[in-house]
Amino acid sequence: MHIINIEEDRIGLRFGVTQENRLVLLAVTEGKKRQQASEMQEVAFEQKDGAEAGNEDAFQEYAPLEATITGENCPEDRMGNQLIHTSLAVKLQYERHERRQTEDGAEYVFFLKDEDTGMAARLHYRFYAELNVISCHTEVENRGTLPQGLEAVTSFSLHGLERDGNLPYEERFRLHLVHNGWQKELQWHAYRFSELGLSASQKPGRYNSTKFISVTNTGAWSTKQYLPLGILEDEETGKFLAWQIEHNGSWHWEIGEHAGQLYLKAAGPTEQYAHWYKELKPGETFVSVPAAVAYGCGRADEAVRALTAYRRHIRRENEDNRKLPVIFNDYMNCLWGKPTTEEEIPLIDIAAACGCEYYCIDCGWYSAGEWWGNVGEWLPSEERFPKTEAFPEGLKSLLAYIRQKGMVPGLWLELEVMGLNCPLAKEKPDEWFFMRHGKRVREKTRYQLDYRNPEVREFATGVIRRLVEDYGVGYIKMDYNIEPGIGTDQHADSAGDGLLEHQRAYLSWLDGIFAEYPDLVIENCGSGGMRMDYAMLKRHSVQSTSDMEDYRMYATIAVNSPLALTPEQAAVWSYPLNADDAEETIFNMVNVLLLRIHQSGHLFRLGEICQELIREAISWYQATREDRREALPFWPLGFGTYYDAWTALGMKGRKKSYLAVWRRGGEEASCRLPLPDCRGKEIRVRCAYPAERPVDFVWDAQKAELTVTFPEAFMARLFEIENLS
Repeated sequence: MHIINIEEDRIGLRFGVTQENRLVLLAVTEGKKRQQASEMQEVAFEQKDGAEAGNEDAFQEYAPLEATITGENCPEDRMGNQLIHTSLAVKLQYERHERRQTEDGAEYVFFLKDEDTGMAARLHYRFYAELNVISCHTEVENRGTLPQGLEAVTSFSLHGLERDGNLPYEERFRLHLVHNGWQKELQWHAYRFSELGLSASQKPGRYNSTKFISVTNTGAWSTKQYLPLGILEDEETGKFLAWQIEHNGSWHWEIGEHAGQLYLKAAGPTEQYAHWYKELKPGETFVSVPAAVAYGCGRADEAVRALTAYRRHIRRENEDNRKLPVIFNDYMNCLWGKPTTEEEIPLIDIAAACGCEYYCIDCGWYSAGEWWGNVGEWLPSEERFPKTEAFPEGLKSLLAYIRQKGMVPGLWLELEVMGLNCPLAKEKPDEWFFMRHGKRVREKTRYQLDYRNPEVREFATGVIRRLVEDYGVGYIKMDYNIEPGIGTDQHADSAGDGLLEHQRAYLSWLDGIFAEYPDLVIENCGSGGMRMDYAMLKRHSVQSTSDMEDYRMYATIAVNSPLALTPEQAAVWSYPLNADDAEETIFNMVNVLLLRIHQSGHLFRLGEICQELIREAISWYQATREDRREALPFWPLGFGTYYDAWTALGMKGRKKSYLAVWRRGGEEASCRLPLPDCRGKEIRVRCAYPAERPVDFVWDAQKAELTVTFPEAFMARLFEIENLS
């Protein structure tokens, strides 16, 4: 076997080319800038590869690509419905590979071809300077003379997950998953494989099973059940492997056993799981959705930090993520979609007085009555915003009033749908909408617009231009409250094909909007956090994390937000309700201070003490945001669950570390928070918020441990940790 070692900075790949000229991916490795201890481990691994290189049969299953073409689903051995041993995987021959220098690293492209079918593939692996993350995608081209049906194409494929350890995989690995759901976002759990039904019942080297672990999304809400993310933590070797699929629609990944090895496959839509089928005509090329893979030393939290750095790197450059302004939105536990001029004025005044910098009028501004089914025209309601002497142009004048108060005005939109009650829905042809089996797809009194249609994109662009240029809007909350299912079969090879091309057309449209209005802030929202993926978040600077109405439960969502996205993109609601409950106000504000403030609530109804606590929190946020915008998250108590009596989230900045701590019940009034990065250093700790309501805490330098005491069952505080050494 010919070995191809690729090492770029902090991460590498090891390929082999067999005597049958098949390309195999042997391992993800550490790169050139590895630590000495890791280097010794890698040397041993290389020797192991060399010793086994003569036994190529052991590596035949290490295909770096899985792709199924119609009529040749399972050419050789496979059990069940796994995405393994697919028809092209066993046929493609290695041609060559090349390295391409990029602005921020390097890209390697491997060229494969099957002479029998005329199918060719190009595997792309992009490396980034100073990052231990690779982004990957696959191109499949039909160079033959006949059409070929595609049923699945992976973005990343790796076998031999357990090769560099000795313990049984059930004892070594913990698989970290993030469950997601409406008002149940970011539920982290760690599993042993046996807890998910995967266990080594056969002798080592003979693992084969119809059982595998699969995590799938089908539809346009990309994160309605899970994040497109997994972290595999190896407790024996101290290494992690993490991956994320960067797509705003259907996706799939699985881990299973085959030919004596554990494997990982990551893909976009497939026919098996998402009704996706694509007929590839001669000369046509299909490009898979992107995926990213992180590898390194440490536990799962280190994997999250690696992904955080990568997410920041690939994100569209924008002023919003540099300046991190404070957002006020009138919806959550406030106006609930019933805005009027009269209701907005006191909210605008208090938001400005508290230091907010964006002010967004949420849903309902376009509809006199029920707002849900009337979306689509995006014309202001004169009933809600009448033309008066003080506001002669109705809503437009109110938006100008927001600017006069020193804030950027914003409006809520849902531009991917059209309500059944909207007059345009009856006027526009079926070509504008998702169709299946000759009928419009209807979901919760809305139709799904089809962004493959240039007229739809032109209409949507016109709405944006009108709001920005005529109304002075600088902030848009772009919501998405339906799930249209498997897709549209109109002008498509399958419903899944229609959905994928629509999702890509929407992203292209979004790119055009940001090119035309680079300073326009568009918040990504999908009933809260139903679309928290990095196809969307490469573009959007801010993401709604949840519609959670209980601030005590929101603490868990806040703690786990860095699992899904960069902290500065994570908009978390704060909505104090009780006029004189200082601890409720503090708890709400601690929820948001290490992320993005998404302020709401009838703040003018609060007592002066609570209003001052809000002003203090926002002032602290604004004073520290420059340091925190590049800070990396850490979790002294581990990732959070909804049942934790105590939970905590830290951010390690350039100047200081910042630590938010919450108590939510339990009998223990004190909690010990280990801070191993502070061991052996001269540390100064202070309760930064609220400054005038401190709590008891003790710093143990020898143990590198902070103990805090909260006397009440529901309390939260924010600490600053300064390294003086």
